[in-house]
Amino acid sequence: MKYITKEKLTELRQRLRELKERRKEISGQISEAQERGDITESAEYTEAKEAQSFNEGKIKELEQLFNEAVVISNKKNNCHVVEIGCEIIVKNHNGKKEFSIVGSEEADPATGKISNESPLGRAFLGKKKGDEVIVHTPNGKTAYKILNIK
Repeated sequence: MKYITKEKLTELRQRLRELKERRKEISGQISEAQERGDITESAEYTEAKEAQSFNEGKIKELEQLFNEAVVISNKKNNCHVVEIGCEIIVKNHNGKKEFSIVGSEEADPATGKISNESPLGRAFLGKKKGDEVIVHTPNGKTAYKILNIK
């Protein structure tokens, strides 16, 4: 299962529409290259076929994601334990940090969105306000205290 927010799902559906529209453009490029003659040494034809292959792969990837997707809601103020869709405020030796627990498709650690599948996300899941959590990372162990869940 892939966990995803309603907003990200909408964004990915738009991306799928764009990729399907691109099919027509790529098909036209292939046809033009074929009309020019010998396609065995045509760079234009080769590039268009590669673009078509990439585009079709992305379409299949998104369609499969939609089949497996579980839509999560932003639970705002309804979280009593950490789960996907919750925002948490934690404290470690570097100070306070805020994280949103999201599915892997939306993870962006630089903006505080951590995947439920990451070591950090997994460590927080199921914990309550006030709990201490030890996270094993490539840099060693880091201790966090959960200050708030929202």
